[in-house]
Amino acid sequence: QVQLVESGGGLVQAGGSLRLSCAASGRTFSSYAMGWFRQAPGKEREFVTGISWSGGSTNYADSVKGRFTIARDNAKATVYLQMNSLKPEDTAVYYCAARFSGRSYIYASSLDYPYWGQGTQVTVSS
Repeated sequence: QVQLVESGGGLVQAGGSLRLSCAASGRTFSSYAMGWFRQAPGKEREFVTGISWSGGSTNYADSVKGRFTIARDNAKATVYLQMNSLKPEDTAVYYCAARFSGRSYIYASSLDYPYWGQGTQVTVSS
């Protein structure tokens, strides 16, 4: 089992940047595929990006490609989401999620992740 804690959210102007962090507990972080999802008010939770256990594979939603970057540091049991060129439509609560997996496959459905953080609010003003 793994516990996840996000941080780094906040208020930023359009065009600005934020870096989210997700710290995981447990000794087997390197065995987990990780994902970032977001949920805006009145909308369903949506996939943003995911990364394999080794960091060798990543995938991004079309809406964030070229602007967001996911990375992980297995020694620090932390996954990061660097968000650049932020837009008002990026405003949402951002969640990190974990799934035990030794595959390079990137899971893009929230149903595939049993472990979730509490979320961190990102607000982008126009």
